[in-house]
Amino acid sequence: MFKAIVIDKQDGTQSVAVVQLDELALPKSAVTVRVEYSTINFKDGLAMTGKAPVVRRFPMVPGIDLAGVVESSTVEAWHAGDRVLLNGWGVGEAHWGGLAQKACVEAQWLQRIPEPFHAREAMAIGTAGYAASLCVEALVKHGVVPDAGEVLVTGASGGVGSVAIALLARAGFAVVASTGKAEEAGYLKSLGARQVVDRNKLSAPGKPLQKERWAAVLDSVGSHTLVNACAQTKYLGVVAACGLAQGMDFPASVAPFILRGVSLLGIDSVAAPMASREAAWHRLARDLDAVALDRITRVVGLERAPALANDIIAGRIRGRVVVDVNS
Repeated sequence: MFKAIVIDKQDGTQSVAVVQLDELALPKSAVTVRVEYSTINFKDGLAMTGKAPVVRRFPMVPGIDLAGVVESSTVEAWHAGDRVLLNGWGVGEAHWGGLAQKACVEAQWLQRIPEPFHAREAMAIGTAGYAASLCVEALVKHGVVPDAGEVLVTGASGGVGSVAIALLARAGFAVVASTGKAEEAGYLKSLGARQVVDRNKLSAPGKPLQKERWAAVLDSVGSHTLVNACAQTKYLGVVAACGLAQGMDFPASVAPFILRGVSLLGIDSVAAPMASREAAWHRLARDLDAVALDRITRVVGLERAPALANDIIAGRIRGRVVVDVNS
């Protein structure tokens, strides 16, 4: 038997509970992992609250991330005792996920936990931090350099934003953090932000073209915030978009793209190829300061995780929440 959070739906009503499950209930896949830590991401919040149709079948164990130890494997690629992590691939949506003490997953979804991280640190990063690193990789590949000017990070106090600030600052970029939480200015500056701006300056409808300011943007918010960020991006600047905390709409004009040559890069973390994942994790292992990561993170037990779902949707969570599934 093992503990897991289970989302179910009966007669149109969704329920979420921590329950005991028989190992025979696990989906049949190549590798069984003894999970040590998982996380709560925005998508996990959507799944547990039912505020968006994230879960594709019921019952479902949520958790789009996991880290732990291989318990058994039917393929040569993985052996008992291997320390692994998983981000995305539809777990917690279409396939039982990581908010449980056991998970049975496909071999090609797993990566080795890179040095110097252990399972806890890997989940302190999780999909949010890995997505932030994918964004930074994309900006750098498109030629953005520190001398180009300021880089805007939206949703700055969340998981993506927090890791993004730390990575960009370490790489020498002048980071400007956008947040609706003025009280978090000290926290954001401790991660490396040089300036903090009120998100309300970006979140309402604005003009198609605005005063040029940003050499690049890393956006996890979407909707009007992303539109205004694009409208304020400098000539030939680059915008990496990976989230939809404000909304998935994009009420924009083509003006920034055809009059200023702005590039908008869509960043997908769910099905990114392994080469991209490994590059993103290599950057995290090389550039993410351990002290900054600890500052970003708090740890809760499995029983407390469902209660935090509404908080992450409402933007009331700072940084990253790691779930110790065994406590």
